[in-house]
Amino acid sequence: QLQLVESGGGLVQPGGSLRLSCAASGFTLDYYAIGWFRQAPGKEREGVSCISSSGGRTNYADSVKGRFTISRSNAKNTVYLQMNSLKPEGTAIYYCAARESTCIADSKFFGSWGQGTQVTVSS
Repeated sequence: QLQLVESGGGLVQPGGSLRLSCAASGFTLDYYAIGWFRQAPGKEREGVSCISSSGGRTNYADSVKGRFTISRSNAKNTVYLQMNSLKPEGTAIYYCAARESTCIADSKFFGSWGQGTQVTVSS
């Protein structure tokens, strides 16, 4: 069974940085696109970023472009989300999810999900 585990969340002040990790176990990430999603209290889940299986294609939500960077290390079987210049509206539970090969915007097409990691941006 595909298992994903997120880590790296926490409390950070506005303008600060965090790096989230999404580690896979039980399978190799080489053939999977990985998406990062987030859900704030009382809001719907939204896509944040995605990276293709090869790492050659990435995309970002408009709200995080220029501040977040997604990357992957297939050798470490891990995908990262570097988050800089964090804003209070970035407070949410962040999830990573996997699907074969290519990114797609709709989260329902991602079949394997992690348990999430809490990010709180507050002074």
